[in-house]
Amino acid sequence: MGISSSFSLSSSDLLPQEETLAVGRKKGRLQIGIPKETCMQEKRVPLTPDGVSLLTNHGHEIIIESGAGIGAFYSDKDFSEAGARIVYSAKEAFECNIVLKIEPPSNEELALLTHKQTLFSALQIKTREKVFFVSLMKKKTTAIAIEYICDAEGQMPIQQCMSEIVGNTSILIAAEYLSNANDGKGYVLGGVSGVPPTEILILGAGMVGLFAAKTALAMGANVKVFDKSISRLKRLAQSLPHPVYTCVIQPKLLEKALKRADVLIGALKPENGRTPVVVSDDMVQKMKSKSVIIDVSIDNGGCVETSEVTNHDNPIFLKHDIIHYCVPNVASRVARTASFSLNNIFAPLLLNVSEEGGLENATRYMAELRTGMYMYKGVLTNRFLGERFDLPFSEGSLLFGDF
Repeated sequence: MGISSSFSLSSSDLLPQEETLAVGRKKGRLQIGIPKETCMQEKRVPLTPDGVSLLTNHGHEIIIESGAGIGAFYSDKDFSEAGARIVYSAKEAFECNIVLKIEPPSNEELALLTHKQTLFSALQIKTREKVFFVSLMKKKTTAIAIEYICDAEGQMPIQQCMSEIVGNTSILIAAEYLSNANDGKGYVLGGVSGVPPTEILILGAGMVGLFAAKTALAMGANVKVFDKSISRLKRLAQSLPHPVYTCVIQPKLLEKALKRADVLIGALKPENGRTPVVVSDDMVQKMKSKSVIIDVSIDNGGCVETSEVTNHDNPIFLKHDIIHYCVPNVASRVARTASFSLNNIFAPLLLNVSEEGGLENATRYMAELRTGMYMYKGVLTNRFLGERFDLPFSEGSLLFGDF
């Protein structure tokens, strides 16, 4: 059979050819601005000097507003020696290609953002208003909510590490306010040989509740955990080194447990935008005098009816002779530890962004980054936000394809 006249080979086609190799993505050089936090008594900083050193050694530019690390006991000199450039106005930090911060930008800070930047910050949906998103859309911002960023295992590392810190810290706070030093009832949390242990009641079997229970058990306390979900209670019980009393929230059983409790840790998750109130004023009145309530859920409204928002300067108040600690942002109380944890997440993440060729490519190829992205170049990419605030949106899968 003859060869078709439409198929022919030239002499050059018969010679050995050079192999074509895939061209790797060129590393992107990042310019990262870290402004000083101004909201919610925030003392954490997203990068430590070690993280700054790591990034600057890879050729990236880090610009930090003077005093940004002071709450975590990092001086300007610490950051400068690590390779950062210190600036003396928030405006200069907000002019960088990437703005990295913890709290969402305030209205004043939104005005400092320029066009087509990338913003890494918490979103805190419950406290956002429509004008926040409209402002970012006008400036064609790419915005990533740090609390929703995932790792390779599909977990949300920032939520997890902050929950661990808050859970551990809540028990230590309770120990402080049980002591005579803070006009407490004079108990040592956990008790000693020959003395009955203190009773800790934890509302919520999520990550905060789990780590609060671990710390309380390690200190020798008697722990009870209540939650609305039996599956969460099972998961918590399986994660603890010792058995604990667990119970689905039922008013009569909860009231009975509260009468015996020395400490109540409120760590319930929000429902429909607010944490459900499951401890009534009447239940609080029946608690033992000078018992301690640590309402960690206050960030989302609180789960105790008598809770009122306090702050780090004036953290407690007495109501019905019960000590209430209702400070939002408990992690800021241990800002240096929290900053270490944040740095352990942000520094490798930013290096990976660079390896992908910069943010333009990273938003396309890094699934873990896109889980936190709610706006891309001024286009809202989150259906929930679009419907909640009546804003036009285009889901991320339509812009980038499924991942």
